[in-house]
Amino acid sequence: MTDHKDLIVWQKSRKLVRTIYTLSRNFPREEIFGLTNQIRRAAISIPSNIAEGYNRHSDKEFTHFLKIAKGSAGEVDTQLILSVDLEYLQESEIQEALALNQEILRMLGTLIINSERKCKSQ
Repeated sequence: MTDHKDLIVWQKSRKLVRTIYTLSRNFPREEIFGLTNQIRRAAISIPSNIAEGYNRHSDKEFTHFLKIAKGSAGEVDTQLILSVDLEYLQESEIQEALALNQEILRMLGTLIINSERKCKSQ
């Protein structure tokens, strides 16, 4: 692997960003600085932190940024559910995004475990 763009989790998180932008496009105007901004920033944080950690060229820092990305994915999960609670979206509209986000969370978890093992063995 020569680049963070080769990581499947980075590629999937880019897809999640596009999905979140599409879903949040029809949120109420008064949410532009609220939930709309928050869910978009959380989604963007996932691939951004994967890229930043990877490009630090340190397993310890990579692990740190993967954990931040995982935290952001947890935020996205909650914010998608809240968007249904607030009746901005229907449950059926968020299912694909939730499933993709869960896959990203699992992949990040695996990467974190492997990266931590690598740190301990050095």
